[in-house]
Amino acid sequence: MKTPTTFRYEEESGIATITLDRPDRLNALTFEVYAELRDLFADLAGHEAVTVVIITGAGRGFCSGGDVEAIIGELLERGMPDLLAFTRTTGGLIRNMRALPKPVIAAMNGVAAGAGAVIALASDFRVAVPQASLAFLFTKVGLAGADMGAAYLLPRIVGLGRATELLFLGDRISAEEAQRIGLVNHVVEPQQLMEEARALAQRLASGPRFALGMTKTLLNQELDADFAAAIEAEAQGQAICMQAADFRAAYEAFKARQRPAGADRPDASRR
Repeated sequence: MKTPTTFRYEEESGIATITLDRPDRLNALTFEVYAELRDLFADLAGHEAVTVVIITGAGRGFCSGGDVEAIIGELLERGMPDLLAFTRTTGGLIRNMRALPKPVIAAMNGVAAGAGAVIALASDFRVAVPQASLAFLFTKVGLAGADMGAAYLLPRIVGLGRATELLFLGDRISAEEAQRIGLVNHVVEPQQLMEEARALAQRLASGPRFALGMTKTLLNQELDADFAAAIEAEAQGQAICMQAADFRAAYEAFKARQRPAGADRPDASRR
């Protein structure tokens, strides 16, 4: 894996922590940050030392989206081939996040706007502070609300009606309201945010790695499947899991009256 240069990256006990690190710009994204995030999530798929990923921001913001000065001004001078190359880069980041067969936790320490909101949306879990907010504000800058997969993912989480409202109007939604509609999993006080995110990450990291990866893969596959196809996909997925070490380990633990890894552990994120 290449070491990122445009944000902070740390690994500890199987947990990777990505910290967007432009706090003076509310962690706005540049061309370079987009590309490095896209490539990092692709690399993490084959990086066996990491089982769970946390993404957060430095300072008081999670991510305010694309940097107006560093990106938008330059895009206005580009032709269609270069514009398409850029939008494919941003979409590639979200595609790689969803394709990663490992849980991704967004620890939302503040505003998540534009691309930042989609990065949070593409994560598997979202833990936020009360001061955090989300805004899919693409239409407010003259772009389609459908960007980076937002029009695909958001209706599947909050429903078509609410997704239409959020993507058409681009209005800010508070952490409390986001939790109410299922867009945020948990809201915690700022001093507890990283503790809660790491506790959830540790719980996931101690669980059956192969089975969790298969679960995420099937969740992705079944977004567009009919019921019969979903049943068949899950049949095949479970048959594969039954050949993995996690399944045998759980059985041996049961026979020995021991608790299998990750089973019946307290949910630290709900303390």
